[in-house]
Amino acid sequence: MKLVESFSEFKEGKNIDRPTMVRVLEDVFRTLIRKKYGSDENFDVIVNTTKGDLELWRVREIVPDGEVTDEQKQISVSEALAIDSDYEVGEECYEQLELEDFGRRAIMAARQTLISRIMELEKDEVYRRYSDRVGDLVVGEVSQIMKRDILVVDDATNHELVLPRTEMIRGDFFRKGDMVRAVIKKVELHNNNPVIILSRTDNMFLEKLMEQEVPEIEDGLITIRNIVRLPGERAKVAVESYDDRIDPVGACVGMKGSRIHGIVRELRNENIDIINYTNNTSLYIQRALTPAKVGTIQLDMDKKRASVYLDPDQVSLAIGRGGANIKLASKLTGFEIDVYRNNVNYEVEDVDLDEFADELESWVIDALKAIGCDTARSVLALDAEELVRRTDLEEETVNEVLRILAAEFEEESDEAGSAE
Repeated sequence: MKLVESFSEFKEGKNIDRPTMVRVLEDVFRTLIRKKYGSDENFDVIVNTTKGDLELWRVREIVPDGEVTDEQKQISVSEALAIDSDYEVGEECYEQLELEDFGRRAIMAARQTLISRIMELEKDEVYRRYSDRVGDLVVGEVSQIMKRDILVVDDATNHELVLPRTEMIRGDFFRKGDMVRAVIKKVELHNNNPVIILSRTDNMFLEKLMEQEVPEIEDGLITIRNIVRLPGERAKVAVESYDDRIDPVGACVGMKGSRIHGIVRELRNENIDIINYTNNTSLYIQRALTPAKVGTIQLDMDKKRASVYLDPDQVSLAIGRGGANIKLASKLTGFEIDVYRNNVNYEVEDVDLDEFADELESWVIDALKAIGCDTARSVLALDAEELVRRTDLEEETVNEVLRILAAEFEEESDEAGSAE
């Protein structure tokens, strides 16, 4: 009988190895045999995967007429001779079974069983294959756009992958048919179906983009020691080279930024700081706070805290918009970083915090002094988020403090204007 005719879709195009396919086919047809004959003990199932042929043989011992005691294992000589005239008593009789012998209903049931088994095997294969590829960069075409997810067809395997909107960079906008680059973040099973989750916000995505753009990383000449990101906003990457002749930062940036520019565009203009990794903690923190220029650093190794002193014009650079720069620097180095102003003389007179005792509670003033802010301008040099983080004061309290202190200098400015 020809499997090509009845089960042709299972012969080609399946991502299942031949031994497994043979085993599945044998299992399905042995089940068919057991249902009809009660046992498959005296049956041979022969699968020819090259031609798509499958043969079913029933094997019984030939005994004299009238001496059959077990119809499953024995056949009378007269019946055997009807199959082949050369048979003799004592030999084994091989009787080939035709698919039609099992009946249309049994054949349809076997077909459904085969379909189900093959689908399960394919799911297992997809799960295994993609589980081994977690962290790999993939390129695919957007096939469907839904409310929470975007479905992407993998160019390499034609499998459907899922890019959740939560794993997309702010500013990502895709249409059906667009090509998307992302990293395989994880593989899950939903109702026994493998679901491959992609990500463009995971640190692995930036790492793989850099490997693609910087041959020295792919060749192992440069190592990425750490990556931290606020996707779509800013990223910091610490790199190291084991070859003194290679400048790791220069190699990653490329001539006139040629290598990093492509990555920045892919990440929707995410600002990427590439820094040299070092075991010198102070120097590492100093580099991590790029683009700010750090004056001095005091470390508390036990508490993993760093007090960083900068000129007033460098404080906002160190903190960054919304505190992004200092957050990433802390994550990169593993140190909680506190920023302080260096003592400088202001062109405009400053006011000691104690002068605001009538308007501010003493415990609020003490909390500000505890972080090195003993004058109004030293407090105003820090933004509200930084003050909340370092003092543990409520956001509402901090905003009120900033309003009161700012008003003091507005009054001075108004008085100066009136005098003129």
